[in-house]
Amino acid sequence: MSNEIYEVRPAHREHLPVKLLYVTKARYDKDWHSTNHTHHFTEILFIIKGKGTFVFFNEEVPVAENDLIIINPNSEHTEKSCADDPLEYIALGIQGLAFSSPDSPSSQVTFLNFKQEEKVYRFYIQQLVEEVENQKEDYELVIQNLLEVLLLKMMRRKAFNLEKTSSEKISKDVAFIKNYIKQHFREDINLDTLAEAGHINKYYLSHSFKKSVGVSPIEYLIQTRIRESKILLETTNYPISDIAAITGFSSQSFFAQSFKRVANVTPSQYRNAKNTKKKGQKKQSKTRKKN
Repeated sequence: MSNEIYEVRPAHREHLPVKLLYVTKARYDKDWHSTNHTHHFTEILFIIKGKGTFVFFNEEVPVAENDLIIINPNSEHTEKSCADDPLEYIALGIQGLAFSSPDSPSSQVTFLNFKQEEKVYRFYIQQLVEEVENQKEDYELVIQNLLEVLLLKMMRRKAFNLEKTSSEKISKDVAFIKNYIKQHFREDINLDTLAEAGHINKYYLSHSFKKSVGVSPIEYLIQTRIRESKILLETTNYPISDIAAITGFSSQSFFAQSFKRVANVTPSQYRNAKNTKKKGQKKQSKTRKKN
């Protein structure tokens, strides 16, 4: 019989100053249109299946299974899915750290591929999802440790650097509600719904959300719906009544009223202006080709 003993040296690194704000599973359906948005924290997307593109600032980058996208705080972005092979991904909202690539230190978005370590990454991601879904005893401690292990595994690739972010961050509760609105804005939502989803007192939620974001939770919900409706007005021929329903408004009249207040034009005026602009751009393009 032989024994091999491996000495474990004291850790030279302290715990990472991170907090997991949320874990989200998302799958694109035919009627899904993601809107441009930002977070006051870092978000990591793991593409589990499908193909599409990731849009940020003026760039659009193809993404597919096993790609990993790190989005630093306050970076406006969205995702587009391939209709024939819809995207499925898991998103982690992380407070406390920002990421930078050695090749591009100023970049706000980092792209990696974890195909070679697929089993390892998927294991830790799935464990995070299961712990959050089941919420068994001490699950908060488990997910915190799982997150640190996952980040340390990523850091071993030396594909990016970690930087502490400033302490002036949106609270965990508000971050959860913002993400909940992003995922469920098409549904019938009110302040009681949001408070129940986040297990938060609705008066505390209303006060802390407005203090952090600058608008009430319901106004943020309306603005999210308006952003989505603009995309549908620009890219589809759906009747305005259908767009109102798709984006979660209780009636076409309330949609028109809210749209006019936020955008300073009616939905019809917005659509007509965008269509006129597109026609002008096509005309200019044809003129250039002739010349």
